[in-house]
Amino acid sequence: MTNNNTKKSEEIWNAIAQSFDATRRKPWKQCIDFINSLPTEYIVADIACGNGRHLIPCAKHCKKVIGVDFSKNLLDIVQKKLDENNITNVVLHHSDVTNLSLETGSMDAVMFIAALHNIQGRDNRIQTLKEVKRVLKKDDGIALISVWSRWQDKYRKQFFKKWFTQLGQGEFGDIDIYWRQHGLDIPRFYHLYSKREFISDIKKAGLKIEHVEDVKMHSKKHPDNYFALVR
Repeated sequence: MTNNNTKKSEEIWNAIAQSFDATRRKPWKQCIDFINSLPTEYIVADIACGNGRHLIPCAKHCKKVIGVDFSKNLLDIVQKKLDENNITNVVLHHSDVTNLSLETGSMDAVMFIAALHNIQGRDNRIQTLKEVKRVLKKDDGIALISVWSRWQDKYRKQFFKKWFTQLGQGEFGDIDIYWRQHGLDIPRFYHLYSKREFISDIKKAGLKIEHVEDVKMHSKKHPDNYFALVR
């Protein structure tokens, strides 16, 4: 992302951090299953760790966790939880995920959950996926990556309409989704993915896909999330 986009996004997520934390406490099953599959001696990066709902279970299971996020307010929330739970095997980095402040080949595993879709511009999203590849150990590094689906129940009609009326105007899949909880009304940038595009971007970044799963979390008919296990 450009510096202006990064700064704007950080301001948005700083503004909603407390509300986000209050409403996003329960970890996702797919993430817990991934964490529990990892050897306990692993060093793991939680990229765009948010309020730590997956970072903390990972820290309780693995040797060390690096939490990365560009929202200082979210990182402050995570640090408070770490202190309250007396968790000492976590290091937090305030960093732009398109240029991670982590050494090449230093991570046994990476979690990158529900955040790739918040990055503006396909080149920037692929660059971030390349960063995931860079920091993973070359031979056996593994990562779990998730994005929101474009064709989920909630936004399906909206994108069908855009297909006919706005094709060629910007990147198809871009949308502002408003945070409207606790009296807030703040737009957040999203690029909602088709499954084909998600797979394509992962491959363009040089990552090897082991499995892609369609998941219905809130939708009844169509998947609202895609999870990819990659190396």
